Amino acid sequence: MDELRIRPLERDEAVPYELLLSADPNRALVDAYAKRGTTQVAETAEGVIGVYVLIDTRPDTMELVNVAVADAHQGRGIGKRLVLHAIQAARSAGVKTLEVGTGSTGVTQLALYQKCGFRMVGIDRDFFVRHYDEPIYENGMQLFDMVRLAMDL
Repeated sequence: MDELRIRPLERDEAVPYELLLSADPNRALVDAYAKRGTTQVAETAEGVIGVYVLIDTRPDTMELVNVAVADAHQGRGIGKRLVLHAIQAARSAGVKTLEVGTGSTGVTQLALYQKCGFRMVGIDRDFFVRHYDEPIYENGMQLFDMVRLAMDL
């Protein structure tokens, strides 16, 4: 694989919606947090192949609201590199807590976040029913609940 570089999305650069929407199919939500958050992209000579967005939520707290890697590049550790980069960015920003929420049916994502040091702190029941017009299916199951995880920095 080409050398991977993680960098901030430039102000005049197009938001990588295809990637962001692959992790979160609600365009209105993606628009809202992409506008108010800090977007970092992972790129190689091929172009942008990964992305994450961090937002400020409460005093001393940030949330990692979207992590996505292009299908052709999954399974190569890029998602883990993005999550670890986000943790370091939050730490550098001086926040005390970093949070993330993910679907309860996303076993790969849940494992990734826990391998990176996040711990489960709660479940937002029916989150994906309340906030998404169409049902979402993942790993052969309908997605209802968001699992909330956090890490003390």
